[in-house]
Amino acid sequence: MHGMAKRTDIVVFNPSGEKILLIECKAPSVNIDQKVFDQVARYNMVHKVALLAVSNGLKHYYCRVDFKNRDYKFIEELPDYFDLALTK
Repeated sequence: MHGMAKRTDIVVFNPSGEKILLIECKAPSVNIDQKVFDQVARYNMVHKVALLAVSNGLKHYYCRVDFKNRDYKFIEELPDYFDLALTK
């Protein structure tokens, strides 16, 4: 990414091979803070996925990205995979 060796932890694809979810995983000892959200946002500049998840195994956060309005909203839980896979 931008000439640097970076990697995304998990990318989920639908049956058509389109990216539908980007997940950043941290160790349980890592606090989920703004730095972690900034990291997943940087990775998503490459992937351009509308659904993001961040987890340290103890706490999980999910959000939907609205590219058109350049905004995001946190959501309580991930949508069902089949709903995501069929509606993209």
